[in-house]
Amino acid sequence: MSWAPSRRALLASIVTAPIAGRSAVAQSWPSQSIRIVVPFAPGGTTDLVARLVAAGLQDRLGVSVIIDNRPGAGATLGSEFVARSAPDGYTLVMSNIASHAISPAVYRGRVRYDPVTDFAHAALVVTNPTVWVANPRSGIRTLGDAVAKARSPSGLDVATSGAGSSNHLMVVRMGQLVDKELNHIPFRGAGPAMQAVIAGQVAMMSDSLPSAASHIRQGSVVAVGMASAERHPSFPDVPTFREQGFDLASDSWFGLSFPAGTPAGIVDRLNSETRAFLSSPEIRSRFAELGGTPGDLTAEGYTDFVRREVALWAPLVQASGATAD
Repeated sequence: MSWAPSRRALLASIVTAPIAGRSAVAQSWPSQSIRIVVPFAPGGTTDLVARLVAAGLQDRLGVSVIIDNRPGAGATLGSEFVARSAPDGYTLVMSNIASHAISPAVYRGRVRYDPVTDFAHAALVVTNPTVWVANPRSGIRTLGDAVAKARSPSGLDVATSGAGSSNHLMVVRMGQLVDKELNHIPFRGAGPAMQAVIAGQVAMMSDSLPSAASHIRQGSVVAVGMASAERHPSFPDVPTFREQGFDLASDSWFGLSFPAGTPAGIVDRLNSETRAFLSSPEIRSRFAELGGTPGDLTAEGYTDFVRREVALWAPLVQASGATAD
């Protein structure tokens, strides 16, 4: 049976060929600069997280990692751009709770991508709670103050980073809980929204903790409530929504996703490099300072995470009646 050894060798080569191919692709990538599309304006949480990640990946991969801000339509414009980009490993989106879990339901019929199947989800970067802040001159110090303002003749204006964001949905849900619609004021990103609150143009803002943290510490805004299960260790003096009698909790999340069809070897390589970067004590400390918890999922784990978030938020959007402004 002289053919047996050669047949075994042939079978082994068939089995190992995909693995070897993935390894070869991963080792040759990247050979040029990488673009991370941020589907929000500069200055917000998504942009802040993306720039931290870009700097870390640039050091690890040895190529330039460029941030490309493409805001609009609840983070769906930039996400659609990436979904339609070449799956060559050089274009990513900073996928997030708005672009992939909420906005496809808010903008139903107008979003031209599937948040799960049109992307190769590579890595979960960070999760963080929502915080509501107010202008110090607004007189709002508690959520009770905010509700009283909402029920006054002038009502309560609440800014967010844009229609379709998780923070927008928090505004809608809070209005339902107090049986009084809050005036949602959407901006093109968290940065412009925060500046409007600081300037006194809008009384309050529903924001992600990382983009609000420095403003809270500086005293330019007052933290009114944290939408977390427990008080945040970095802001122990800020009471939760539940402590103040409102059963609301919400975590934002941010990750890295390629267009569907990107070679698995590249996706796996980015996942391992991202997780290695996130595990460094310096980065963990930096995210803790901002109020975030670094992610640590495989690419398959992040894909499952996105799938679960879509299943969770889509029914909530429908039940809330939230639609694009």
